[in-house]
Amino acid sequence: MNTPVTLTEAKASALRYLSCLRPQDILVLQGSPLLGAAFAIRHPGVQDIAPLATLMAANVLLVSHIFMLNDWSGLTTDLADANKAARVFTARGVGRREMGVLTAGLLVLSLLLFSRLGPITLGLSLGIAALSALYSLPRFSWKGRPLLNSMAHLAGGVLHFLLGYSLGHTIDSRGVAIATFFALIFAAGHLTQETRDYQGDAVNGIRTNAVNFGPRRTFAASLVLFTLAHALLLLLALQRLLPLPLAALAALYPVQLYWSNETLKEGLTYASVSRLQARYRVLYAVIGLAMVAALAARR
Repeated sequence: MNTPVTLTEAKASALRYLSCLRPQDILVLQGSPLLGAAFAIRHPGVQDIAPLATLMAANVLLVSHIFMLNDWSGLTTDLADANKAARVFTARGVGRREMGVLTAGLLVLSLLLFSRLGPITLGLSLGIAALSALYSLPRFSWKGRPLLNSMAHLAGGVLHFLLGYSLGHTIDSRGVAIATFFALIFAAGHLTQETRDYQGDAVNGIRTNAVNFGPRRTFAASLVLFTLAHALLLLLALQRLLPLPLAALAALYPVQLYWSNETLKEGLTYASVSRLQARYRVLYAVIGLAMVAALAARR
């Protein structure tokens, strides 16, 4: 006879699964679609609360699925990486099969919620899920295909912003132009992460850009993309596709340049690149808040 599961055991099981999530990364990736919605919805009101809440819930589930799929697919290589081995889901008491079922369930729930927001939004979410599968699943393994993996992040960055933009506006050239700013940041951040993970990926034979071209060149490429993002932000503001006051945000670029130079001098170690990531995430959070404030002031 099966023994009933106690409340304590249920809580322990839930906490075990929750510990496999990446809350900081999941939180960071809520900004792009929410800003997309902010740019699209010209006169927000009570009628927008339900769609925005659905968007947030669906996106949390989708992003959680993406990270968990990556972790599920990369279990063997992560166990061989000294910087990641202690954080893999099996070390937290979750089996590979359990992780697979949970990952698939998150995607299904996410798509069900996105379907309530209309066919365009659902199609965009399917595109993001497809790119995630191409990047992570061993059958495709775009993670280990130089340049192609960055193209996937560029495309995913555009689609992710347009998820929110599609709530209140047809997808147009303005939306794609603003989405490109976020896509450049997303792709640049991916190259920075590859630089951080260079040693572990090299040991595991994963041919990322950093392994294929070298960490210094990859780090330089990430800085080029960040630079292009700041230049595009300035251009969009000057052309009034963004509120003009946002042009002042270009003054933040030297700060990131200084941090990047410090990281380079420290030898692009795992710790120094991780510190850089934490710093520029704060910088881009400030940019996002400035965008919201500028939109509110204009309205």
